[in-house]
Amino acid sequence: TGGHYPVREGEVFNTQYQALCKLGCGAFATVWLCQDMRRKKHVAVKVLKSREGFAEAAQDEVALLRCVSSMKKKDRAGENIVCLLDDFRMIGESGFHILLLLSAAALGQQSLGLPQRALGPSLRCLMGNYPGQGLPLPFVKKSLQQVLAGLQFLHKRCRIIHADIKPENILLCGRDKSLQRLLSDMLDCGQRTDSRLKGTGGDLGYRLEESDLMSIEVKIADLGSACWTYKPFSKEIQTQPYRALEVLLGLDYGTPADIWSTGCLAFEMATGERLFDPQPGKYFSRDDDHVARIIELLGRIPPQIAFSWNKSTKFFSRPGALLRISRLSPRGLHSILAERHNWTKPEVTPFTSFLLPALQYAPERRATAAQCLQHAWLGA
Repeated sequence: TGGHYPVREGEVFNTQYQALCKLGCGAFATVWLCQDMRRKKHVAVKVLKSREGFAEAAQDEVALLRCVSSMKKKDRAGENIVCLLDDFRMIGESGFHILLLLSAAALGQQSLGLPQRALGPSLRCLMGNYPGQGLPLPFVKKSLQQVLAGLQFLHKRCRIIHADIKPENILLCGRDKSLQRLLSDMLDCGQRTDSRLKGTGGDLGYRLEESDLMSIEVKIADLGSACWTYKPFSKEIQTQPYRALEVLLGLDYGTPADIWSTGCLAFEMATGERLFDPQPGKYFSRDDDHVARIIELLGRIPPQIAFSWNKSTKFFSRPGALLRISRLSPRGLHSILAERHNWTKPEVTPFTSFLLPALQYAPERRATAAQCLQHAWLGA
């Protein structure tokens, strides 16, 4: 309904791909775990909506995915991206739909027979099993290396901005069968995520041994919001807590927007808490609160930066003064980690040294994916 193709379990797409179970449903598409009946392997089929206005966006996503698949043949870093295998079109009750055939994008039920190396649930699901404390730092570092390698590939090889880096779009990849069984039990985790993120307790589900955790790899998924570095498709990108300051304030954005999101992701993985979790108030919007929280953490936005942006008058009455929020509570990154999360100084200093360059206000001064990968904290 509402432009979605009415898929049913057991349905066969394009005479070759049998739908086994739904993996997820978003505003623009549903994703199904399917059996490739000819090649005897699992794939994921992303069924895009056919509603008016979605067709062009769907064609853009196909073009972006084709570019990634083509460039992947020349650069092993492309292995860090979930890639397109094929695409085709079908007609449903609500019109023509574009179907994207992707590498198996999630684990199915154990009874389905899992592939030897399958992409599992999202990083968000894993984080839900470590409420209020963050993931083990060795795994955080390893995962960030893979995410940053994937972004370096997208930014330099493909000239693509992902535009929606967040835990839900980082998928886990398990190798051995025992690990895959544990990951499969984490698939149905969406309803538990929010409460766990806030540390409200509940069933902790499956926590992996650190040795098993370190055998997991991650891949960047979902190019549905992505665009070319030379041709942005939209002014409004990124999920709110991971939205770069230049996007909030209406500046033309580029690949540094992905690095800002990755910085937010790194903090959340390491602590179990969102770096920015803005909320609307009686007299101010969620965007107002977001800008205020950024200033509280990172300091005053220099006037030459704040007032060079298109929406500056929406947030600022004068240099350094927010229009609708007068009282700020500065809280430095060092104190948050030390006081709220009980990190020691030897833990805090190298992490903040890694994180702060990814959160530079001026996009041109922000660290690139390649520079982040060279930071000593990742290799320590």
